[in-house]
Amino acid sequence: MSDSKPVYLKLRDIIAAAIIDGTYGEGTMLPSVRAFAADQGANPLTVAKAYQQFQLDGLVEVQRGVGMYVARGAAEKLRSSERELFLSREWPVIARRIERLGISPADLLAEKL
Repeated sequence: MSDSKPVYLKLRDIIAAAIIDGTYGEGTMLPSVRAFAADQGANPLTVAKAYQQFQLDGLVEVQRGVGMYVARGAAEKLRSSERELFLSREWPVIARRIERLGISPADLLAEKL
C-alpha cells in the first residue's frame, strides 16, 4: 500500500480484502467501529469514515442499534472493482518494470508465491 494513501482508505482496503477472501461473508456482521479501531490502532472516527464508504457503495447493510452486515453480492462487487483498479492502475506499472528488468513470463511462472 502507498504510504501517501489516507488511513481510512488503508482501513477500507483491509476490510475489502476480508470481504473478498470470505473472512466476512455475506450476512456476516462487521466488527464494531470501536472494536476494529482498537484492533487496527486507529481512531474510531477514521474507521467510521471507512465503514461509511462501504455503506454508500451498497456493500453493507445497517441495522440501527445492531451493527453493519455484509450485503449480498458484496464480495463479487468488490472483486470486480478491485480487479479493474489493479488492471488499470497497478498492472501497467508492474508490466513496465518487468519489461525494464528483462523478466520473461517463464521467469515469473518459475517463481514461487
